Amino acid sequence: MGMMKDFKEFAVRGNVIDMAVGIVIGAAFGKIVTSLVSDVIMPPIGLLIGNVDFSKLAVTLKAPIAGVAPVTIKYGAFINTVVDFLIVAFAIFLVIKQINRFTKKQAPLPISTKECPKCFTNIPVRATRCPNCTSEL
Repeated sequence: MGMMKDFKEFAVRGNVIDMAVGIVIGAAFGKIVTSLVSDVIMPPIGLLIGNVDFSKLAVTLKAPIAGVAPVTIKYGAFINTVVDFLIVAFAIFLVIKQINRFTKKQAPLPISTKECPKCFTNIPVRATRCPNCTSEL
């Protein structure tokens, strides 16, 4: 029963739920970006460079034989995927940049200890004698 209790505590912890929501939203965002690249961005680029449909670009390594599909390297689909990635990475960069802009920066903690020059033990800053080696500071 201990393992089930531990799993329940893990599954309902806030971070796990936040992560699950982030993954679902990220997957939906990925689909939107894929559609944007495939259906909106790449067709005009293909038109500009001479009516090229990037999704159809491929190198055939072995022609189809008797109903067997051809062996191809689909570099056009790879180009679309790279553009997808660049757009998603840029969007995430912008979101993280905005989040960092609004988060409070923590002030550095005041220094409360120093090192004894004789025994290298950490001691309070205001100390005048090392409690470890008893040398005067």
